[in-house]
Amino acid sequence: MMIPGGYEKHFPVMLPEVLQALVPADGKIYVDATFGNGGYTEALLKAADCKVIALDRDPNVVSRAQELQAKYGKRFEFRAGQFGDFAELINENIDGAVFDIGVSSMQLDNAERGFSFSKDAPLDMRMSCSGLSAADIVNTMSEQELADLIYKYGEEKKSRQIAAKIVKARSIQPIETTKQLAELIYGVIHKTPNAIDPATRTFQALRIAVNNELTELENGLKGATARLNPNGRLAVVTFHSLEDRIVKNFFKENSGPRVHVSKYAKDTPELDENVIFAETSKVISASEEEIKLNARSRSAKLRWGQKREL
Repeated sequence: MMIPGGYEKHFPVMLPEVLQALVPADGKIYVDATFGNGGYTEALLKAADCKVIALDRDPNVVSRAQELQAKYGKRFEFRAGQFGDFAELINENIDGAVFDIGVSSMQLDNAERGFSFSKDAPLDMRMSCSGLSAADIVNTMSEQELADLIYKYGEEKKSRQIAAKIVKARSIQPIETTKQLAELIYGVIHKTPNAIDPATRTFQALRIAVNNELTELENGLKGATARLNPNGRLAVVTFHSLEDRIVKNFFKENSGPRVHVSKYAKDTPELDENVIFAETSKVISASEEEIKLNARSRSAKLRWGQKREL
């Protein structure tokens, strides 16, 4: 599979489909709301003579942003901040925005960030490198609160057993590393070949809680939509059902009913005045070819919407 822009290790998920959804054009302004390693940003800059404004709360991406600034000059601008504050960070009207929700490859590959249970590291998970960490949560939250959090954000059926195990273990010594936590989870749910790692759902729950991801997503979608020009496009890539449900419902609540119109019809149905998106996509999955090259794309889902004309 040829990845546009020559990306190798950190190529962005579903890049061809995202570009197709955004339809980059000369003279337009786009926002990459989850900059990371800059994959979507650089692809947009290469696809058209446009401007891209990138957002990210992770201070570790600044050097990559500086690299693109030097390469593309005024066509690229980086603004530090979280995409939940989209409407405050982006003052201008834009023609498109893309969100890649979840952990970036850079964060996963850096063991010290504590996002991955496959590498022993401090139990951190903070995208902004500040504030409450995952270790703070597992060592201070009550057993009931922990169980509820793991169930709500991780959809983990054995959340109560895992929470009980955590509370018992931390009474002896603090849980400070990813390995410590993963081993506790394996004591409740045993590993089986070719199955999802038992620690996945609990780690997901903690990451979402630490970074307030679902609220950030809801706020980011609203903020981006408010800044979109008529006919502007919003594309969102998610990686688990909680995120996808929010995006799906957002587009559904802000678009008209699906009506099949013959291509021979002279007129299209008028949209209700409260409808924001004139067109929304069905869910789009990564190609089999991409999944073979990048396992992370296996769970990826893309949805996009086009803002109506005034």
